[in-house]
Amino acid sequence: MIRAERIDRVIDEAIAARRLVGAVVMVVEGGAITYRRAAGLADREAGIPMREDTLFRAASLTKPLVAATILALADKGRLALSDPVTKFLPTFRPKLADGREPAITLAQLLTHTAGLTYSYPRDRAITSGLPDTAVTLDETLRRIAAQPLAYEPGTAWAYSMATDVLGAVAAAVHGSTLAEAVRAHVTGPLGMADTDFPPVDAARLAVPYGDGEDEPVRMGEPHVMASPWGDQLTFSPSRILNPSAFQSGGAGMATTAPDYIRFLTAILSGGGPILQPETVRRALANQTGEIEQAPGKRFSYLGSTTIDPALAELPWPAGTNSWGGIYGHIWSIDPASDIAMVSLTNTALYGGEGAFPLALRRALYDG
Repeated sequence: MIRAERIDRVIDEAIAARRLVGAVVMVVEGGAITYRRAAGLADREAGIPMREDTLFRAASLTKPLVAATILALADKGRLALSDPVTKFLPTFRPKLADGREPAITLAQLLTHTAGLTYSYPRDRAITSGLPDTAVTLDETLRRIAAQPLAYEPGTAWAYSMATDVLGAVAAAVHGSTLAEAVRAHVTGPLGMADTDFPPVDAARLAVPYGDGEDEPVRMGEPHVMASPWGDQLTFSPSRILNPSAFQSGGAGMATTAPDYIRFLTAILSGGGPILQPETVRRALANQTGEIEQAPGKRFSYLGSTTIDPALAELPWPAGTNSWGGIYGHIWSIDPASDIAMVSLTNTALYGGEGAFPLALRRALYDG
């Protein structure tokens, strides 16, 4: 069975089993798009079909775009990855539990080794880019800085609000908002006209769904779901349209599959016109040394990088970068095979964690 047929079968089976409402999947190989499909429904209740130009809440697919903005600013001499975050955000000075104030570098923020976390139970006003909020980014950073670091920076890995901090750095260095910084250094040069915050056309936003017992459930406002990591997640689908909500570098943008594959293709092909080839090489490499992100995986500047495919139980070669988005998305960049893939779905968790992404990845490689 050829690759396109394998991918079609994975998508069709997920929709037929009523575990996936809709998806847009695109694959690029050797710089050319070799697979593209919009399947299922963008709005199940209204019967609106998924289209290639359907907009999605990008969730953590925002992170590589903000990381690329930081890398582009480094290429232009505006900052160095070894710089302490206090050079740009002088008041951001979180301390360890013993009262020491360690230096946190931009590189540590890029790799989620800065001692930050996504869980701040002692201050519920600290929110990611998922729940709605009227708290500003400055206030959010002030509150994060008031919490003890989870560990000494550079000694462990923990997924965190580090990219939200990087978003504030990018805005400060560019001298504007985060949206304008990303537009100037990444999405604008790449012609990603549909990728922004807020979304450029709210009418094209896919309706988000969450896992349900028998089939995905249309998200309410807010929508609370169990997390595969053992806690609960609160989604607020309207947050992306709230002008008072801060621009979240970790989860706040909207995008389309054609836009995102354009970004992945630029990285896969050496970075032009946004990054230098050597910057891309370093951006995709293991940047955490022996610190694991998960078995067989480390972390690069853009996402998880596979070190041992067998240990990671992944079908692609070592050196492949990948990550996802909690609203139901996955992406991968495989320099060895010259392949990149993005799958955007409107079914949270099932799209981002579980059977569908693994089946899709296997369909991409098992021939």
